[in-house]
Amino acid sequence: MQALMSHLRIVRRFRSAAARLSPGRAVVAAMLLGPVAGALLAFGAIAAQEPNEVTIDNFTFGPPELTVAVGTTVKWVNHDDIPHNVVNKDKVFRSKALDTDDSYSFTFASAGTFDYFCGLHPHMQGKIIVK
Repeated sequence: MQALMSHLRIVRRFRSAAARLSPGRAVVAAMLLGPVAGALLAFGAIAAQEPNEVTIDNFTFGPPELTVAVGTTVKWVNHDDIPHNVVNKDKVFRSKALDTDDSYSFTFASAGTFDYFCGLHPHMQGKIIVK
């Protein structure tokens, strides 16, 4: 979150500098600096993702494989516009259907490899490795 706030401060500085320019130059400055500001905001959004979080987007789990320590809670968040769920192949955990922006968390109490898939779309697969 702190990275995002610093990026927003940079964007405000660009806006302040552009406001002092003539209208024609302000347009040119906006065209040149717009992609930079967009990249900074995108970087902030990526940096804001939790380290033990799996996102569900575009019918994929991201990251598809995650390695965590014993005792870690992993959170799955559905960013797709249709429901998905998370089902462990060995029936250790199973979520309800997750609507858009719903989440499911599970704490891994023992070491092992936990393969999972979406019960609604079985081609979607992922893996949690617990060490």
